[in-house]
Amino acid sequence: MEFLHENIIYFMLIILAALIFVFSFARKLKMRLLSKFASLALLKKFSPNISFKRYTHKALLLTLSLFFLFMALARPQFGTKLQKMSRKGLNLFVILDVSKSMLANDMVPNRLEKAKHEIEEFIDILKGDKIGIIIFAGTSFLQCPLTIDYAAAKMYMDIVGPDSIPVPGTDIGKAIQLATRSYPEVERKYKVMILLTDGEDHEGEALQAAEEAEKEGVVIFTIGIGTTSGDLIPLKNEGVIMGYKKDKKGNPVLSRLDEMTLEKIAQKTGGKYYRATEGEIELNKIYDDILKMERKKIYGRQFTQKEDRFQYFLLPAVLFLIWEIFLRERKNEG
Repeated sequence: MEFLHENIIYFMLIILAALIFVFSFARKLKMRLLSKFASLALLKKFSPNISFKRYTHKALLLTLSLFFLFMALARPQFGTKLQKMSRKGLNLFVILDVSKSMLANDMVPNRLEKAKHEIEEFIDILKGDKIGIIIFAGTSFLQCPLTIDYAAAKMYMDIVGPDSIPVPGTDIGKAIQLATRSYPEVERKYKVMILLTDGEDHEGEALQAAEEAEKEGVVIFTIGIGTTSGDLIPLKNEGVIMGYKKDKKGNPVLSRLDEMTLEKIAQKTGGKYYRATEGEIELNKIYDDILKMERKKIYGRQFTQKEDRFQYFLLPAVLFLIWEIFLRERKNEG
């Protein structure tokens, strides 16, 4: 069992402790005052209607009533119920480049972290759209299937790193193909991909994959992560830069943003290209474009949710209170 408002429990304990102290003190004070007139044994003999037990019972009933009332106010929850989410939105796949070139520092703190930050900020503004995450380097991987559970999507994004794909290289085409196959619906609408990469496509199949995606009704938006002047690719060991990537001739590899490829991918599918800049969240601009698109009714997975059970505590609280009201301290009044 869980309580939605746990603080009320602590407040209840303080109140009940104080109440028990007051009742106990008042009972002792009452007995002390009565004993000044006569002994308690004599009072019981000549005033048989006086009942100290009933005073104690009334105090106990009031205490129990308050206990269950506070428990009800704390919103106890246990058990589950099934709910089905439905809302209007699109099916969005975010495709993230995690290749080694994304470690270049021409974006702060580096290209990959800049892209991850953009995606997490983007997830926060989604309303009703399903989102999935695909990561790629030399091959591709479905990191998170389409879902309306945005917290889960952010959790999957948090664990993404440069070692998430063991195969080196950058194959944008395979990533687009995987995303195209990962849409569950057969309809030719409501499908959007958002590609975040530095644009270096080692396999050269990105444009062909974009054409195939366009035939399936997919619109691709692209975001270029990096600068056209480029930067070196650091080689790290436990976060420490040990050197920089070199080609076969021993020369440092300079990784540059390939805007031309990304522009062509977006144009082929009716999308747009954006270049990432410091401090800007380009995905927010893309979402403004997405909001103009036709949306469908999307059904989310069924999930369980804790159900309120405050009534189980409210009923005994009322019953104990009624009992306390009708229980008189004097026997002849009961």
